[in-house]
Amino acid sequence: MTVTQVDREEELNILVRAKYPILYIVSWEERRIEQTLRLVAAERRKKLYGWTLTDGILPLDGYDAPPIDPATRSPVHALDYIAVSQEAALFVLKDFHPFLDELRPAADQPIVTRKLRDITNQLKESRKTLVILSPILKFPPELEKDITVLDYSLPTLEELSQSLERVIRSAREISGVRLKLGDDVREKVLNAARGLTCTEAENVFAKSLVMTRCLDLDVIVAEKKQIIRRSQILEYFEAEEDMSLVGGMPLLKEWLAKRALAFSERARRFGLPEPRGLLLLGVQGAGKSLIAKAVASQWQLPLLRLDLGRLFSQLVGSSEQNMRTALRLAESVAPCVLWLDELEKGLGGAASSHLSDAGTTARVFGSFLTWMQEKTSPVFVIATSNDISILPPEALRKGRFDEIFFIDLPAFDERREIFAIHLAKRGRDPLAFDLTRLARQCEGFSGAEIEQAVISGLYDAFEADRDLSDDDILRNLSNTVPLSHTFEAQIGALRNWARSHARPASPRATQAAPRPGLRQMELT
Repeated sequence: MTVTQVDREEELNILVRAKYPILYIVSWEERRIEQTLRLVAAERRKKLYGWTLTDGILPLDGYDAPPIDPATRSPVHALDYIAVSQEAALFVLKDFHPFLDELRPAADQPIVTRKLRDITNQLKESRKTLVILSPILKFPPELEKDITVLDYSLPTLEELSQSLERVIRSAREISGVRLKLGDDVREKVLNAARGLTCTEAENVFAKSLVMTRCLDLDVIVAEKKQIIRRSQILEYFEAEEDMSLVGGMPLLKEWLAKRALAFSERARRFGLPEPRGLLLLGVQGAGKSLIAKAVASQWQLPLLRLDLGRLFSQLVGSSEQNMRTALRLAESVAPCVLWLDELEKGLGGAASSHLSDAGTTARVFGSFLTWMQEKTSPVFVIATSNDISILPPEALRKGRFDEIFFIDLPAFDERREIFAIHLAKRGRDPLAFDLTRLARQCEGFSGAEIEQAVISGLYDAFEADRDLSDDDILRNLSNTVPLSHTFEAQIGALRNWARSHARPASPRATQAAPRPGLRQMELT
């Protein structure tokens, strides 16, 4: 169900009436939250005061009100003032989190924590409510039972609509630009702006009007790409690959094609749920990452890559916060595809995490799995893994992923198709090559190894100042020892596990085991 501005105002109203002593609102936008608090204060017939480190406590009921007392710039003195105040009021402490962060304590951090605990009962017995407003959620465990957290970091569609109206009105008054938006266009613009703060949305609406004298969806989406890049946790990928570049895997392609329209409103009316995600298990170089990129292109959705290595930080608690931030960002640009490459490397140590990193990996992994299970936003997760044995079993439970597919080494027909794809990709006519001979001579090769053989053959032909030939490719195939030989035991174990635990991406009957003696292939 969509959260509206009225819902948020009513939620705050209820908490204030119930005398919750300390509310912690997570948001970047002070103006938007102040406006909501102003409405709540007026309805409850209370004063509204704000605090900043630069000004101290000052009234927020009117504009340009002078500070009450410069001494209240000190957080301790500000809390003393609130404790003795007899007014019915809401006190909003802005950017108060540095004084609650025990990992980077200010000189008076322990005093602030103790002071907040001291005044909690006083607040419950009075008509005062303390509101901490910050874009960062930080507080010590001592306050865990006294603080109520409200995440208002992203605006509702109603609030974005109000921002859009402000920009349209300003453009009409200042530049004479008159826009008439139909309901369909307006809905598309607001949906494109989902995930932006009101300030960011107003900026990009104005930017679009300046650039194109209309509301261009491409300009708005480009702004969302910048948000992803600034996060330094998620990467925004341009989905340039499509399914025509994926060789073989007919069963996986069929499964994906059936779900291509699953994010549409027509699918909702039909009763279809949005697909949750896929776990792709397979041999290295088999095309798992390529599938992730091709799905985003086929479904015309943004592709975000979550780098698990960036999540972990030296500061205890930061890794968990990074995971929450990454997932919230993914939800903000939904519908989208969230790609986690080589899942086992990022989360494989969860079982022994209590011995190695004080449980950080286990907590991050737990947060991710809970989100996977409970998420309601249309974020389709594609996770890839080369070694399923490292992953905890709870990651494989139904409900987290819709399906687990095993991508084996390509069979004969698939190898022919892969050769044709890579030759055509590099400007060569596949029909000019003996694809049957090439495919026969590279049994046990992965798609990536076939591609490298073609590229190496091109280098040889370029050095000899002639065009690429079959012999160039065959020579490089004979000089390659594929992973299926180097790690024959591991790949065999992976195949055995997949036979009873995963769906095949290709019909199993066509899969052939690697043959020995590959290096003795003769070039005829």
